Amino acid sequence: MVNPHAGEAELLVNGTPYTLKLTLGALAGLEAALEEGTLVELVQRFEQGRFSARDVLALLAAGLQGGGHDLSREELAAASIAGGPLQAAKVAAELLLRSFSVPDAP
Repeated sequence: MVNPHAGEAELLVNGTPYTLKLTLGALAGLEAALEEGTLVELVQRFEQGRFSARDVLALLAAGLQGGGHDLSREELAAASIAGGPLQAAKVAAELLLRSFSVPDAP
């Protein structure tokens, strides 16, 4: 079960649900994988709708790593994602939002 208060999001890949999370290690890997810019600039690109498919792929791969999954970036790139590229981008944005915002108080 995905816990949005813990910064988790879910992605359905090849019919299998995966829990994604941006841990500190996953964020460090994401920062290294970004071909340009910083994490702050990545967040800004998503906020402004200027993100690329490369951004989405890097972010989802980092989330898979942080969630403890062995699915590689290459395998993810070749996989079938439920909802297609639009859903992939939506989950990537959701993962960023959940990782860099304070949850609402109950």
